[in-house]
This record gives sequence, structure tokens and C-alpha cells, in this order.
Amino acid sequence: MNQLQKALTLNALFSSLSGLILILFNQQIAEIFATSNTTVFWIIGLILIYFSVTIFYERIKQRKPFVLWIIIQDISWVLGSVLLLILKPFNISSTGNLIILVIALIVLFMAVNQSLKLKQQMQN
Repeated sequence: MNQLQKALTLNALFSSLSGLILILFNQQIAEIFATSNTTVFWIIGLILIYFSVTIFYERIKQRKPFVLWIIIQDISWVLGSVLLLILKPFNISSTGNLIILVIALIVLFMAVNQSLKLKQQMQN
């Protein structure tokens, strides 16, 4: 397994685990975020599982445009999280905001890591 495959695997595992947690524990997570809306956690969970499947597939193929698309989606997640934290359009608890920040930092790390590994692979 090359370095890009390892970076993509990390992202796929994190995304699928996050998606499963959001689906299985949606009520508990809604409480942490101080909301009664559990639907949003179900939806995000399902999207993350779908996203992880596409990453697992691309881990095998390693096509540059599709890996770039994964990186763009990760960066979009980070930017969306930053907007949530700055604009505060929902009445999310402090703990919920902290969770959003931590997840955004992890996703940012994965986007940078994948970018570096893709660049290294293209140079070889």
C-alpha cells in the first residue's frame, strides 16, 4: 500500500466511523448539541458513509481528478464548519461547537495529508 492509499484509507475509515456514530447515536449527539432535531445527524451520517465508500473505491483506482475531488470535499467540510462556528446560525451548545472545531481540524489534516501524498505520487 503506497502513501496515498494510506492517506485515503485513513479518511475513509474516519468518515465511515463518524457516519456510523452519527446514525447509531443520533439522539445522544442531538442532546450534546442542545437540539431536538436528530434528522440532521442521520442525514450527515448517511452522506459520510456514502463518501467513505467513494474514498475506499478511489483508494484502489487513485485517479488524480477524483482524489482532488475528495480533497475539495474535505476542504469544503472545513470551510462549512468555520462558517458554522463564526456565523452561529443555529443555537449549538459550546460542547457541540468544540466538537465541530475538532472534527474540522482532523478533516483539514486529512486534506493536507492527501494533498501532499498525491503530489509525491505524481512526482514519482
